[in-house]
Amino acid sequence: MATFFLLIIYLAFISLGLPDSLLGSAWPIIRGDLGAPLGTAGVLFMIVAAGTIVSSLASGSVLRRFGTGKVTLASCIMTAVALLGYSLAPSVFWLGVCAIPLGLGAGAVDAGLNNYVAAHYKAHHMSWLHCFWGVGATLGPVIMAGFISGDGHWRNGYLTVAIIQFALVVILFFTLPLWDRVAQSAGDSRKEELGEREAEPSDAGRVKPLRIPGVKLALVSFLFYCGVEATVGLWGSSYLVGVKNIGAATAASWVSMYYAGITVGRFIAGFVTFKVSNRVMIRTGQITALFGAVLLILPLPAILSLIGFLIIGLGLAPIYPCMLHETPVRFGKQQSQTIMGVQMAVAYTGSTFMPPLLGFLASHSTIGVFPIYIVLSAAAMWLFSERLNVFLKARSRAAQGSVISSR
Repeated sequence: MATFFLLIIYLAFISLGLPDSLLGSAWPIIRGDLGAPLGTAGVLFMIVAAGTIVSSLASGSVLRRFGTGKVTLASCIMTAVALLGYSLAPSVFWLGVCAIPLGLGAGAVDAGLNNYVAAHYKAHHMSWLHCFWGVGATLGPVIMAGFISGDGHWRNGYLTVAIIQFALVVILFFTLPLWDRVAQSAGDSRKEELGEREAEPSDAGRVKPLRIPGVKLALVSFLFYCGVEATVGLWGSSYLVGVKNIGAATAASWVSMYYAGITVGRFIAGFVTFKVSNRVMIRTGQITALFGAVLLILPLPAILSLIGFLIIGLGLAPIYPCMLHETPVRFGKQQSQTIMGVQMAVAYTGSTFMPPLLGFLASHSTIGVFPIYIVLSAAAMWLFSERLNVFLKARSRAAQGSVISSR
């Protein structure tokens, strides 16, 4: 039953990824249809991400009161209604209104499902869970590109995804009793795993998360990671259309390859984590993503931009789930749940403000600044992550030295 129910959770994460990539893929057509400035996409994206931050911060108390199943069901209803509203919106103003429930629903689903899987399933399922988010994020541009290249109606793309979301609502409704049943029977394998992997128990007690050494470096890494991931997804299509002179439908398809890279990478990462540590996975992914971003900044043929997007996606794939999974190892079990929530909030903050910042820069210059922005952001993510690794190594050596001296 636990395995069957895990498939339902994966379906829910597919639905979580579907809307994330729609706006960026369709924006070159939407802005022409509704007469909106280029930077408006950043504002809409910021509204969605802001709603996600609010709901993720409030998710702890909401989940304790209503349970993961009911919260997930209600959140999926909100996102389905919001997407239906997108397909009917007569102006940009109404897109902004519909962005509010879209963000609120997405944040609650994300936080709830991550916590549920972390508590009741083995650790490698975290990579596969986010892999299925990539499945949804990959299918989103594919669906939208099909309608753009066919009848040219972006609204039908949003309507199709809304129908898919409503279908998931029906599935979640009939499987609602399974949430508590699986939680009782699955056991807490995460605790067993942490007992084997935790390098240093935390003695921080009730210390505030930001006062724990190393936490700020981890938070900055999360901020830049989600900033890069969201910025590439939102503005990649506009860059290909505006700079590389590629058609809107083709550009949407190419951006879907970026999400495909994230999806395939996370599927593979789920197996690789059996043999390779999270730290190595994070470092390798960051260097790979930086290399893909450099390909975009070089004056190369347009086809190499497709390869660059794919490499960026493959590089980003293991970073987020491995950083989440590494949290108890970095800072101890005692503080991990609190720090996890702060990390996700900061990650959403990166998604909220970094894409609109690029939109502001592009509006006052050109969308050609896109690859430079991505290279600088990816480099910053790598730098702060490496500084955290240096700190953790020094702390580990100091701890070992104190143990030896005490003997």
